[in-house]
Amino acid sequence: MLKQIPPVISPELMLVLMEMGHGDELVIADGNYPAAANARRLVRADGHGAVELVEAILKLLPIDTFVEDVAMVMQPVDPGTEDPPIWKSFSEQLFRAEGRVIPLTRIGRHDFYQRSRDAFAIVATGETALYANLILKKGVVHPEG
Repeated sequence: MLKQIPPVISPELMLVLMEMGHGDELVIADGNYPAAANARRLVRADGHGAVELVEAILKLLPIDTFVEDVAMVMQPVDPGTEDPPIWKSFSEQLFRAEGRVIPLTRIGRHDFYQRSRDAFAIVATGETALYANLILKKGVVHPEG
């Protein structure tokens, strides 16, 4: 264990976060998502919820400020479906971490799948909430001064 590293961040996930560069995307996937079938790199986080992992990841991962679509969720298939409650938790975590409102961009199911195939990695969680999938675009760490 290390100081100030959230315990839900496994060594494998830490390596992925460290290897990501500006503009790379990370998928946090719920337990129903076909993560293994779509991942270039798969990190297992069984037993952990998506909100718990998003909170921990955002303590380490800067969110991009150069483009608009930096946090993406999968649009529910049924047109009349209300926004899943977990999206509010994602938005709250993003605001706490970044100090700014970051809108969640809704993308269709098949576009989300394609984007996850192109992502740097997928973190497969044990989250049971439906549509609890989130893509984050990595920003840059600015030098202090």
